[in-house]
Amino acid sequence: MATEEQIFTIISATGTAKSMYMKALDEYKKNNVEQAEKLMKEGDQCLVDGHKIHSGLVQEEASGNAQDVSLILVHAEDQFMSAETIKTMVKEFMAVYSELNTLRQSATQNK
Repeated sequence: MATEEQIFTIISATGTAKSMYMKALDEYKKNNVEQAEKLMKEGDQCLVDGHKIHSGLVQEEASGNAQDVSLILVHAEDQFMSAETIKTMVKEFMAVYSELNTLRQSATQNK
């Protein structure tokens, strides 16, 4: 795969991962936990796909085959890092929603 194709694949895979993570959060807010977990796994797979290509590019550069830094490559790096950040934040929000749901159930039972 040509480097430009690899870069666009990173952008596509990590963009899809971000979308899956955000959809997972939406499902979790609706208390659709199984669907949320499924979407998180799909997002994780997309992130892994992007990571494999990213690692290959890093290894190429480490072995002396430096790539020209282009705006597209910078965008791919940004997408990759933001996908990882969104994944982390979604997990934290899920923990908060879980606790909130527990408190709501407890409050309902105590009425």
